[in-house]
Amino acid sequence: MRFLYIDIDTLRADHLGCYGYHRNTSPNIDALAAESVRYENVYASDVPCLPSRTALSTGVFGIRNGVINHGGVAADLRHEGPGRHFFSAVANNSWASKFYWAGWHTASISSFPFRHSASWWNNGVMEAMNLMRGMGGERADQVLPGALDWLDRRGAADNWFLHLHLWDPHTPYNTPDEYGNPFESDPVPAWHTEEVRAHNWSLAGPHSAQEPWGFSPDEWGEPPPRQPWNATDMDSVKGIFDGYDVGIRYADDAVGTVMNKLADLGILDDTAVLVSSDHGEAFGELGVYADHQGADEATCHIPSILKWPGVAPRVHTGLQYHLDIGATVVDLAGIEVPTHYWSGESTKPALDAGTDEGRDALFLSQGAWSCQRGVRWGDHLYLRTWHDGYHPHWNEEMLYDIAHDPHETADLAADEPALVAEAAGALAEWTEEQTARGIGGITDDPMDVVLAEGGPLHVRGHLPAYLERLRETGRSQWADVLVDRFPDDVGGTDA
Repeated sequence: MRFLYIDIDTLRADHLGCYGYHRNTSPNIDALAAESVRYENVYASDVPCLPSRTALSTGVFGIRNGVINHGGVAADLRHEGPGRHFFSAVANNSWASKFYWAGWHTASISSFPFRHSASWWNNGVMEAMNLMRGMGGERADQVLPGALDWLDRRGAADNWFLHLHLWDPHTPYNTPDEYGNPFESDPVPAWHTEEVRAHNWSLAGPHSAQEPWGFSPDEWGEPPPRQPWNATDMDSVKGIFDGYDVGIRYADDAVGTVMNKLADLGILDDTAVLVSSDHGEAFGELGVYADHQGADEATCHIPSILKWPGVAPRVHTGLQYHLDIGATVVDLAGIEVPTHYWSGESTKPALDAGTDEGRDALFLSQGAWSCQRGVRWGDHLYLRTWHDGYHPHWNEEMLYDIAHDPHETADLAADEPALVAEAAGALAEWTEEQTARGIGGITDDPMDVVLAEGGPLHVRGHLPAYLERLRETGRSQWADVLVDRFPDDVGGTDA
């Protein structure tokens, strides 16, 4: 048995053909999906990059392992304290370690541990390879040589676990110029109309329509590859969509190359393959462009396509965490799932029974760009915000009908107080349950830690200069809201 995890960074589900996208971004992934279990409703429990992969590697929600931010105390795993044994419980129960202890050869080709100082990703990994020196900016053509070489050397062997990390849909969208634009003649998604653009243009916040690359449109000093400075018109909006979608298509080509290599080695039929991601990307949702700043649908809903020998292709519609897919892979491999420790739960029983059973509700977390948690249940998504990441149009409580409004255009919180109360109560109960199970016996909520440190890493110290920009660009009303909400930040210093 062999297992290949193709981890495509920043890949939202609804930009793939097999999830209904109108552009041909993913012919190779779509072909794989036709032979796989395609999970319709998988969400990353913790976003963005560092919290998501930490949750997957440890099998534990960020509220328990402590990692919900990209800096500060909440960017490092909690210590296990006096109860730590020779092998830590975190290392012993990591995703890769379950395969290692079962006798599998484990490997990872990724710059993620370097980029985020996340050595724990490699717990249980025998070959940890950062061969690119890109620190997350490398393209698929820079990653593939190491992957193909590894498969030539080890692919024909039995019982291996390989994590292959592709970054192409992550900003900056830097697909080579000579690749062209396969979507030059394709319109943007129908939901993003001029009315949506004009509304978003009036909003504020990092990665908003007027400054989609940070707190100012020229924050990088030169135009990002394949991207306009801002969303000043629909042609510019198309440029933003095109840059991302071309990155997906470039990564999809790499998926095709790897699948062909498996076929050339004669092991394609005997190799399990998972294609998934760490988080998605917003393109106007909640006023955010080309980034991942909330605990919302655009950021947390990810694809999950699992081809497993002997498991019939199907669509699974139940609500699941990405941690549940990790547990499913372990279970299908015949390895015991550490249910006493992990937050993830295997979907194998549902696959065996042919049912769509999933979670009753999912609880989602963002702590690097904002301090926000979400509850995804039924048709709805509830968002509770403690720090808006300087998006002053975000309310403390928001509610969206995801089944009919997946792009979060209409906040229903004021019209549906009963649903808001239901979700808020469920979130409070879940938070109490999970903090009681913190690693090392630590029962503090890491969200409180982030707030006490001054808020999410990526916005610390930026408010004074951003207030000036808002006033210079005719958005003084939003500057006034931010001053009222964050009086202590007005004289801040850069982080």
